[in-house]
Amino acid sequence: MDEELRSLTERLRQESGAPAAYDRLVATEDPDELAGLLTAPGQPLWARELAAFRLGLAGDRRAFESLVLLLNHRDPQRCASAAHALARLGDPRTARAAAALATNELRVAYALHPVRLLVELRAPEAVPALITTLERRLRPHDPYRRVALACVEGLGALGDTRARRVLNEALAHPSLAEAAVQALARIPGRR
Repeated sequence: MDEELRSLTERLRQESGAPAAYDRLVATEDPDELAGLLTAPGQPLWARELAAFRLGLAGDRRAFESLVLLLNHRDPQRCASAAHALARLGDPRTARAAAALATNELRVAYALHPVRLLVELRAPEAVPALITTLERRLRPHDPYRRVALACVEGLGALGDTRARRVLNEALAHPSLAEAAVQALARIPGRR
């Protein structure tokens, strides 16, 4: 069993409070039943999350909208599970959605997992979105250092020369300086 799936199922088993319904949902092999849970009224969040996650891992694009909503959830565990499933879903809309979430200043507190997903996808949207997000995090007293650090590390992993300017600016921030040095070292042609 996938480690992310194991973590999700243990968390949702406890959250469900309905062992029979939970066991049925875990055991079903019917993708139509799982997809039906995503749109049926009155379904608990744990059931929708489990159905979307399983469909995402199976490459069923009916899970896309639900997974994007979960990627932007206030619960970091839900965001992490959604990012994991979206990375495996193979939907061409994923990078654009992750970039929109990563750069949404009204939801920046939840941008960590969209940033990490963009890096994992290595999509064309990744570098511009990470640059934009990091530029905004370089303001004095910005409280979202984890997001900024994920952007710095991600830009280093992507190794795109367009990131050089913002990474040089990140050097002036003590909490980002070491990661920025490492990221700059990964960009080709650095002088």
